[in-house]
Amino acid sequence: MTKPMGSKCNLDCSYCFYLEKEHLYPGAPSFRMTPAVLEAYVRDYIAAQPAPVVSFAWQGGEPTLAGLDFFRRVVELQTRHAQGKRIENALQTNGTLLDDEWCAFLRQHNFLVGISIDGPAPLHDAYRVDKGGKPSFERVMQGLNLLKKHGVEFNTLTTVHRKNSKHALEVYRFLRSIGSGYLQFIPIVERNAAAHTTNGLWLAPPPGHEDAAGLDAQVTEWSVRPADYGAFLCEIFDEWIQRDVGKVFVQQFDAALANWVGQPAGVCIFSENCGSALAVEHNGDVYSCDHYVYERYKLGNLLNSSLPDLVDSVAQQEFGKAKSATLPRYCRECSVRFACHGECPKHRFLRTPQGEDGLNYLCAGYKKFFRHIDSPMRTMGALLGMGRPPADIMAMPRAQWLPTGLRQ
Repeated sequence: MTKPMGSKCNLDCSYCFYLEKEHLYPGAPSFRMTPAVLEAYVRDYIAAQPAPVVSFAWQGGEPTLAGLDFFRRVVELQTRHAQGKRIENALQTNGTLLDDEWCAFLRQHNFLVGISIDGPAPLHDAYRVDKGGKPSFERVMQGLNLLKKHGVEFNTLTTVHRKNSKHALEVYRFLRSIGSGYLQFIPIVERNAAAHTTNGLWLAPPPGHEDAAGLDAQVTEWSVRPADYGAFLCEIFDEWIQRDVGKVFVQQFDAALANWVGQPAGVCIFSENCGSALAVEHNGDVYSCDHYVYERYKLGNLLNSSLPDLVDSVAQQEFGKAKSATLPRYCRECSVRFACHGECPKHRFLRTPQGEDGLNYLCAGYKKFFRHIDSPMRTMGALLGMGRPPADIMAMPRAQWLPTGLRQ
């Protein structure tokens, strides 16, 4: 995940964990990625990929703040260093700065655009406001409509927080109504530190690696409750399984089906180990993950080290393997471990019923969800095994679904 503007953003979303990262770079003259860093990154990233297709992910902060000329330069560098490989670009944006010129460029160069939107206006604007505290929904929709006008491919990223988590079907039906066929639901789980750290960060660092500011941290008022998150996923799944399989793709459902049939989940949080979703900051600093942008997880800088060396470093390999190595016994013995794998280590700050550290805050919600979907997942897996599309399940009576039998 590349941050061409670091944590800089034109919005001031209450729940954004990345806005505070600007304090890691005090006195920075600019948060725009320099030409030298950009070229080093594009060149090294392409050269390091063994596959014929290379995918870039531009995030933030708000990456469009870097300006259209910056991304024109991105395309030029990608073309120069392509080495015969096909280049793909994904841009995650709040959409508020898009105009006709931006959208024409994105369409011309086949960018996939992720629009951050949390549901209809009252739910979206609950936390997604600008620097003046004003709502952003109408501006996001203007940007989305421009993407449609220019035929730009888009998907949606929706955070699930304290307010919209109780309105699952309203959120899902809204996203479907605006034409989103690919949906990501990201649970908001953050903790306020008991005191600010010396570098000005106010959110608690990841569990198990906490300084004094992380002790006695409290979950923020906007974080989703575990039970609400489980219910949110279940309610959407129940509508999806009846009418939208093969038409609407939900990241959690795709990953679950992959795990049910023994294939890679395709998303780090539901994989046995992690470590492949590194973050590149505006100045070339490379971190183990964008949820671990802290000094102790900085692997190095692109101007001093090659990207492959940083990815393959001992520190990064140990970071990735720690996900499975630190699972508490309660998780290792869980019947849905194969589907969850403890989810994101960032969320593992509870204790198990036996008093062991490392239980995921969202555990109860995930258990509810994965047990709820077991029968249809087994049925869709069987359809795949017969060479039939999973969408065929929609024509089957529930009585024909395979019986529940979670793995032990």
